[in-house]
Amino acid sequence: MTYAAGQGEEKSAQQRLRERRAVAYREAERVLSRDGARGTLRDRLALLHEAAPQVYDLDEPADLYGDGVVAALEERVAGLLGTEAAAFFPTGTMAQQVALRCWAGRTGNPTVALHALSHPEVWERGAFTAVSELRTVRVTREPRLPTAQEVRAFEEPFGALMLELPLRDAGYVLPSWEELTEVVEAARERDAVVHFDGARLWETTHHFGRPLREIADLADSVYVSFYKSLDGFGGAALAGPKTLVEEAKAWRHRYGGMVFQQFPTALSALVGLERELPRLPEYVAHARVVAAALREGFAEAGVVWARVHPEVPHTHEFQVWLPFEADVLAEAAALQAEQTKAMLFAGAWSRGGPGLSLTEVTVRAAGLTWTADDVKAAVVDFVGRVTEAVSG
Repeated sequence: MTYAAGQGEEKSAQQRLRERRAVAYREAERVLSRDGARGTLRDRLALLHEAAPQVYDLDEPADLYGDGVVAALEERVAGLLGTEAAAFFPTGTMAQQVALRCWAGRTGNPTVALHALSHPEVWERGAFTAVSELRTVRVTREPRLPTAQEVRAFEEPFGALMLELPLRDAGYVLPSWEELTEVVEAARERDAVVHFDGARLWETTHHFGRPLREIADLADSVYVSFYKSLDGFGGAALAGPKTLVEEAKAWRHRYGGMVFQQFPTALSALVGLERELPRLPEYVAHARVVAAALREGFAEAGVVWARVHPEVPHTHEFQVWLPFEADVLAEAAALQAEQTKAMLFAGAWSRGGPGLSLTEVTVRAAGLTWTADDVKAAVVDFVGRVTEAVSG
């Protein structure tokens, strides 16, 4: 009974800290990324009020079961990715299950080869198997994308190879363009189709030095998200051959994805494609400035061991690892924002091992005003608060 009460108090303290961090983020005058999803309902509705008339004729009839603005969004995505067609889905989880279920029917093999850190394996509660009668096998557990040699040497057949670009849980990492093309070729040598989990594919062009069409052309099908990088309300799209997309729409209906009206989400996605997509290369470039300044700032502040991973970010998102407990770092981040109105680390801190924690850093439009000196000064201030908490 005493243990349960103590556990409840701990959870309450954690909840209070989360609430403090949320308020501090909303009230901060300077952040590296202003995530629309963490704003108010008024803020989100204002987005449609101000920006939607610039991307779609609001005097057109509202959508019904996927026509109208939803169909226009599908056409836009297919055009951007250079595919024959695209289908809107309410979630990426549904889109990828449907895609790989369709491919399994065509290849005759329900086995999907993927990374042990891929989103379906880590975050979707075994949905591929539990819901879609697919079987997953893990090509590698290394914190990088699978190599061509690993794909060629894998000991059992598979019908599809799924590649998450970038691989979020390994630090938003990407292979080189040459490595990616070799992996795709290796899968094709094994008569497997290639599906890109491209939830964040939009921001890979800077790293690969290739346009979206050329990147997407490597795969047989591609899934993209409308909220992870584009700041939309939600939603996703599956793009690929017209026959696959038409079959996917039938399965979308069976999975409960034929939503009566989706115009708010579709409009927000069109706004994201218009506003955020062209700026993503700029965000990636500045993320590299921020990452370098973080490394220098931790060194100047006397932190013996600190890691920015990747050292040179592949996208506008990356990891920061520090040798302190997560609750200490979260408290310092909240306190810094409350007292200085600048929030350097807005993301949650997670335990990465004994005395080791990590967080994710995202750089968007709000972060472009931060100079390297601004970042280093904020790091020194943050470390001072952490040191005081640990020594006190």
